[in-house]
Amino acid sequence: MPAEDTPHRIFDRALLAQRRQRVAASAKDYDFLLARVSDDLAERLAIVRRTFPLAANIGAHHGLVSRAIAGIAGVETIIDVDATPELLTRCPGLRVVADEEALPFGDASLDLVVSGLSLQLVNDLPGALVQMRRALKPDGLFLGALFGGATLRELREAWLAAEAEMTGGASPRVAPFADVRDMGSLLQRAGFALPVVDSDTVKVTYADPLALMREIKAMGGSNMLSARGRVPVTRGLLLRAAEIYAERFATVDGRVPATYEILTLTAWAPDESQPKPLRPGSAQTRLADALGVKETKLKE
Repeated sequence: MPAEDTPHRIFDRALLAQRRQRVAASAKDYDFLLARVSDDLAERLAIVRRTFPLAANIGAHHGLVSRAIAGIAGVETIIDVDATPELLTRCPGLRVVADEEALPFGDASLDLVVSGLSLQLVNDLPGALVQMRRALKPDGLFLGALFGGATLRELREAWLAAEAEMTGGASPRVAPFADVRDMGSLLQRAGFALPVVDSDTVKVTYADPLALMREIKAMGGSNMLSARGRVPVTRGLLLRAAEIYAERFATVDGRVPATYEILTLTAWAPDESQPKPLRPGSAQTRLADALGVKETKLKE
Protein backbone atom coordinates (compact mmCIF):
# COMPACT_ATOMS: atom_id res chain seq x y z
CA MET A 1 0.00 0.00 0.00
CA PRO A 2 1.49 3.40 -0.92
CA ALA A 3 2.61 5.53 2.01
CA GLU A 4 0.07 8.23 1.14
CA ASP A 5 -2.80 5.75 1.68
CA THR A 6 -1.70 4.41 5.05
CA PRO A 7 -3.84 5.30 8.09
CA HIS A 8 -0.79 6.39 10.14
CA ARG A 9 0.85 8.94 7.86
CA ILE A 10 3.42 10.69 10.03
CA PHE A 11 5.31 12.34 7.18
CA ASP A 12 4.06 14.16 4.11
CA ARG A 13 6.15 12.23 1.61
CA ALA A 14 5.00 14.34 -1.34
CA LEU A 15 6.22 17.48 0.42
CA LEU A 16 9.49 15.74 1.28
CA ALA A 17 10.01 14.89 -2.40
CA GLN A 18 9.34 18.50 -3.42
CA ARG A 19 11.85 19.85 -0.93
CA ARG A 20 14.53 17.35 -1.90
CA GLN A 21 13.95 18.17 -5.54
CA ARG A 22 14.41 21.87 -4.79
CA VAL A 23 17.76 21.39 -3.01
CA ALA A 24 19.15 18.59 -5.23
CA ALA A 25 21.56 20.88 -7.08
CA SER A 26 23.27 21.96 -3.85
CA ALA A 27 23.03 18.63 -1.97
CA LYS A 28 26.79 18.16 -1.85
CA ASP A 29 27.20 21.49 -0.04
CA TYR A 30 25.21 20.30 2.99
CA ASP A 31 26.07 16.60 3.22
CA PHE A 32 28.50 16.63 6.16
CA LEU A 33 26.37 14.24 8.22
CA LEU A 34 25.84 11.88 5.30
CA ALA A 35 29.58 12.00 4.59
CA ARG A 36 30.26 10.97 8.19
CA VAL A 37 27.78 8.12 7.90
CA SER A 38 29.19 7.03 4.53
CA ASP A 39 32.71 6.75 5.93
CA ASP A 40 31.45 4.82 8.95
CA LEU A 41 29.44 2.34 6.87
CA ALA A 42 32.41 1.84 4.57
CA GLU A 43 34.68 1.08 7.55
CA ARG A 44 32.21 -1.42 8.95
CA LEU A 45 31.76 -3.10 5.59
CA ALA A 46 35.51 -3.32 5.00
CA ILE A 47 35.96 -5.74 7.91
CA VAL A 48 33.30 -8.16 6.61
CA ARG A 49 35.15 -10.87 4.71
CA ARG A 50 32.46 -11.55 2.16
CA THR A 51 31.64 -10.88 -1.46
CA PHE A 52 28.56 -8.86 -2.38
CA PRO A 53 27.92 -9.23 -6.11
CA LEU A 54 24.74 -7.10 -6.04
CA ALA A 55 24.02 -4.31 -3.56
CA ALA A 56 21.29 -1.69 -3.24
CA ASN A 57 21.63 1.73 -1.63
CA ILE A 58 18.13 2.60 -0.36
CA GLY A 59 17.36 6.31 -0.09
CA ALA A 60 20.56 7.06 -1.98
CA HIS A 61 20.35 10.87 -1.94
CA HIS A 62 23.13 11.90 -4.36
CA GLY A 63 25.08 8.65 -4.10
CA LEU A 64 27.57 9.44 -1.33
CA VAL A 65 27.24 6.05 0.41
CA SER A 66 27.66 4.21 -2.89
CA ARG A 67 30.82 6.15 -3.68
CA ALA A 68 32.23 5.31 -0.25
CA ILE A 69 31.66 1.55 -0.50
CA ALA A 70 32.31 1.09 -4.23
CA GLY A 71 36.04 0.56 -3.80
CA ILE A 72 35.73 -1.98 -0.99
CA ALA A 73 36.83 -5.50 -1.89
CA GLY A 74 33.85 -7.78 -2.32
CA VAL A 75 31.35 -5.06 -3.28
CA GLU A 76 30.64 -5.29 -7.00
CA THR A 77 27.48 -3.83 -8.57
CA ILE A 78 25.55 -1.15 -6.65
CA ILE A 79 22.03 0.06 -7.48
CA ASP A 80 21.10 3.50 -6.15
CA VAL A 81 17.43 3.82 -5.18
CA ASP A 82 15.74 7.14 -4.42
CA ALA A 83 12.33 8.72 -4.90
CA THR A 84 13.80 12.02 -6.17
CA PRO A 85 14.98 11.84 -9.80
CA GLU A 86 16.93 15.10 -9.46
CA LEU A 87 19.08 13.52 -6.74
CA LEU A 88 19.51 10.26 -8.63
CA THR A 89 21.03 12.03 -11.63
CA ARG A 90 24.00 12.76 -9.36
CA CYS A 91 24.46 9.11 -8.36
CA PRO A 92 27.08 6.86 -9.96
CA GLY A 93 26.24 3.63 -11.76
CA LEU A 94 22.83 1.99 -11.88
CA ARG A 95 19.83 4.02 -10.69
CA VAL A 96 16.19 3.24 -9.91
CA VAL A 97 13.48 5.76 -9.03
CA ALA A 98 11.49 4.18 -6.19
CA ASP A 99 10.15 5.03 -2.76
CA GLU A 100 11.77 3.45 0.30
CA GLU A 101 8.34 2.10 1.26
CA ALA A 102 7.77 0.34 -2.09
CA LEU A 103 11.01 -1.33 -3.12
CA PRO A 104 11.14 -2.87 -6.62
CA PHE A 105 13.32 -5.89 -5.80
CA GLY A 106 12.27 -9.53 -5.88
CA ASP A 107 12.71 -11.88 -2.96
CA ALA A 108 16.29 -13.07 -2.34
CA SER A 109 17.69 -10.92 -5.15
CA LEU A 110 20.30 -8.84 -3.29
CA ASP A 111 23.49 -9.69 -1.40
CA LEU A 112 23.78 -6.37 0.43
CA VAL A 113 21.43 -3.52 1.36
CA VAL A 114 22.78 -0.22 2.69
CA SER A 115 20.92 2.94 3.67
CA GLY A 116 22.22 6.28 4.91
CA LEU A 117 20.03 8.81 6.76
CA SER A 118 16.84 8.06 4.87
CA LEU A 119 14.76 5.54 6.80
CA GLN A 120 13.91 7.93 9.66
CA LEU A 121 11.45 9.66 7.31
CA VAL A 122 9.40 6.66 6.15
CA ASN A 123 5.89 6.26 7.51
CA ASP A 124 6.12 2.49 7.87
CA LEU A 125 9.60 1.68 9.13
CA PRO A 126 8.77 -1.94 10.12
CA GLY A 127 7.31 -2.51 6.66
CA ALA A 128 10.36 -1.03 4.94
CA LEU A 129 12.64 -3.28 7.01
CA VAL A 130 10.57 -6.33 6.07
CA GLN A 131 10.90 -5.46 2.38
CA MET A 132 14.68 -5.12 2.66
CA ARG A 133 14.97 -8.41 4.54
CA ARG A 134 12.89 -10.19 1.89
CA ALA A 135 15.03 -8.70 -0.88
CA LEU A 136 18.19 -10.10 0.69
CA LYS A 137 19.48 -13.55 -0.12
CA PRO A 138 19.94 -15.90 2.86
CA ASP A 139 22.86 -14.61 4.94
CA GLY A 140 22.70 -11.27 3.10
CA LEU A 141 23.74 -8.17 5.03
CA PHE A 142 21.78 -5.06 5.93
CA LEU A 143 23.80 -2.05 7.05
CA GLY A 144 22.03 1.24 7.66
CA ALA A 145 22.06 4.48 9.59
CA LEU A 146 19.22 6.78 10.60
CA PHE A 147 18.66 9.66 12.99
CA GLY A 148 17.79 8.74 16.58
CA GLY A 149 15.47 10.28 19.13
CA ALA A 150 17.94 12.82 20.57
CA THR A 151 18.37 14.51 17.18
CA LEU A 152 17.67 18.27 17.30
CA ARG A 153 16.38 18.03 20.86
CA GLU A 154 17.43 21.64 21.52
CA LEU A 155 15.45 22.93 18.56
CA ARG A 156 12.39 20.91 19.57
CA GLU A 157 12.51 22.32 23.11
CA ALA A 158 12.92 25.90 21.92
CA TRP A 159 9.96 25.71 19.51
CA LEU A 160 7.69 24.11 22.11
CA ALA A 161 8.56 26.76 24.69
CA ALA A 162 8.11 29.67 22.25
CA GLU A 163 4.73 28.45 21.01
CA ALA A 164 3.47 27.71 24.52
CA GLU A 165 4.44 31.22 25.58
CA MET A 166 3.08 33.12 22.58
CA THR A 167 0.09 31.06 21.43
CA GLY A 168 -0.83 28.94 24.43
CA GLY A 169 -0.26 25.72 22.49
CA ALA A 170 2.19 23.96 20.22
CA SER A 171 2.22 22.22 16.85
CA PRO A 172 4.74 19.51 15.89
CA ARG A 173 7.79 20.97 14.15
CA VAL A 174 10.62 18.44 14.69
CA ALA A 175 10.23 14.83 13.53
CA PRO A 176 9.80 12.06 16.14
CA PHE A 177 12.90 9.98 15.43
CA ALA A 178 13.37 6.35 16.51
CA ASP A 179 14.74 5.37 19.90
CA VAL A 180 17.86 3.20 20.06
CA ARG A 181 16.12 0.81 22.46
CA ASP A 182 13.39 0.10 19.94
CA MET A 183 15.46 -0.51 16.83
CA GLY A 184 16.78 -3.95 17.80
CA SER A 185 13.21 -5.12 18.40
CA LEU A 186 12.10 -3.69 15.05
CA LEU A 187 14.87 -5.57 13.25
CA GLN A 188 13.84 -8.81 14.95
CA ARG A 189 10.17 -8.21 14.13
CA ALA A 190 11.16 -7.70 10.50
CA GLY A 191 12.74 -11.17 10.50
CA PHE A 192 16.41 -10.23 10.64
CA ALA A 193 18.97 -12.36 12.46
CA LEU A 194 21.88 -11.21 14.65
CA PRO A 195 20.74 -7.57 14.93
CA VAL A 196 23.11 -4.99 16.41
CA VAL A 197 22.25 -1.32 17.02
CA ASP A 198 24.63 1.33 18.29
CA SER A 199 24.34 5.07 18.82
CA ASP A 200 26.73 7.91 18.02
CA THR A 201 26.00 11.45 19.21
CA VAL A 202 27.34 14.28 17.06
CA LYS A 203 27.45 17.84 18.36
CA VAL A 204 27.59 20.65 15.80
CA THR A 205 27.74 24.36 16.67
CA TYR A 206 26.27 27.26 14.72
CA ALA A 207 26.68 31.02 14.91
CA ASP A 208 23.06 31.32 16.03
CA PRO A 209 19.78 29.34 15.92
CA LEU A 210 18.72 30.96 12.64
CA ALA A 211 21.88 29.62 10.98
CA LEU A 212 20.88 26.11 12.09
CA MET A 213 17.36 26.55 10.72
CA ARG A 214 18.73 27.81 7.39
CA GLU A 215 20.97 24.76 7.11
CA ILE A 216 18.10 22.38 7.85
CA LYS A 217 16.11 24.09 5.08
CA ALA A 218 19.06 23.81 2.70
CA MET A 219 19.19 20.06 3.43
CA GLY A 220 15.51 19.75 2.45
CA GLY A 221 14.75 18.79 6.04
CA SER A 222 12.27 21.47 7.10
CA ASN A 223 9.06 20.42 8.81
CA MET A 224 7.28 17.80 6.68
CA LEU A 225 5.10 16.29 9.39
CA SER A 226 1.56 15.58 8.26
CA ALA A 227 0.24 17.10 11.50
CA ARG A 228 2.19 20.34 11.09
CA GLY A 229 0.35 23.63 11.43
CA ARG A 230 -0.70 25.13 8.09
CA VAL A 231 -0.52 28.74 9.31
CA PRO A 232 2.78 30.43 8.33
CA VAL A 233 5.20 31.08 11.19
CA THR A 234 5.17 34.70 12.26
CA ARG A 235 8.38 36.66 12.51
CA GLY A 236 7.75 37.20 16.21
CA LEU A 237 7.40 33.47 16.91
CA LEU A 238 10.52 32.65 14.90
CA LEU A 239 12.61 35.23 16.72
CA ARG A 240 11.27 34.13 20.11
CA ALA A 241 12.16 30.49 19.38
CA ALA A 242 15.67 31.59 18.39
CA GLU A 243 15.93 33.70 21.54
CA ILE A 244 14.90 30.81 23.81
CA TYR A 245 17.32 28.49 22.00
CA ALA A 246 20.21 30.87 22.66
CA GLU A 247 19.16 31.52 26.27
CA ARG A 248 19.05 27.83 27.14
CA PHE A 249 21.84 26.33 25.09
CA ALA A 250 24.40 28.94 23.95
CA THR A 251 28.03 28.21 24.84
CA VAL A 252 30.39 30.74 26.45
CA ASP A 253 31.49 31.99 23.03
CA GLY A 254 27.90 32.72 21.99
CA ARG A 255 27.52 29.85 19.53
CA VAL A 256 24.66 27.35 19.84
CA PRO A 257 24.98 23.54 19.71
CA ALA A 258 22.75 21.12 17.82
CA THR A 259 22.60 17.43 18.66
CA TYR A 260 22.42 14.74 15.98
CA GLU A 261 22.05 11.16 17.19
CA ILE A 262 22.96 8.58 14.55
CA LEU A 263 21.78 5.01 15.02
CA THR A 264 23.70 2.40 13.03
CA LEU A 265 21.96 -0.90 12.30
CA THR A 266 23.62 -4.18 11.35
CA ALA A 267 21.60 -7.32 10.68
CA TRP A 268 21.55 -10.41 8.48
CA ALA A 269 18.92 -12.25 6.52
CA PRO A 270 18.43 -15.59 8.30
CA ASP A 271 20.41 -18.60 7.14
CA GLU A 272 21.10 -22.06 8.57
CA SER A 273 24.84 -21.40 8.53
CA GLN A 274 24.55 -18.62 11.14
CA PRO A 275 25.47 -19.29 14.79
CA LYS A 276 22.58 -20.30 17.02
CA PRO A 277 22.24 -19.79 20.81
CA LEU A 278 22.95 -22.91 22.83
CA ARG A 279 20.07 -24.84 24.40
CA PRO A 280 19.65 -23.98 28.12
CA GLY A 281 21.47 -26.57 30.27
CA SER A 282 23.73 -27.76 27.45
CA ALA A 283 26.95 -26.20 28.80
CA GLN A 284 29.84 -28.65 29.27
CA THR A 285 31.86 -26.48 31.69
CA ARG A 286 30.80 -24.96 35.01
CA LEU A 287 31.11 -21.19 35.37
CA ALA A 288 32.82 -21.64 38.74
CA ASP A 289 35.56 -23.74 37.09
CA ALA A 290 36.08 -21.14 34.37
CA LEU A 291 36.42 -18.36 36.98
CA GLY A 292 38.55 -20.48 39.32
CA VAL A 293 36.27 -20.00 42.31
CA LYS A 294 34.43 -22.31 44.67
CA GLU A 295 30.77 -22.96 43.87
CA THR A 296 28.31 -22.60 46.76
CA LYS A 297 24.62 -23.29 46.78
CA LEU A 298 22.14 -20.53 47.57
CA LYS A 299 20.16 -20.85 50.76
CA GLU A 300 16.56 -21.77 50.21
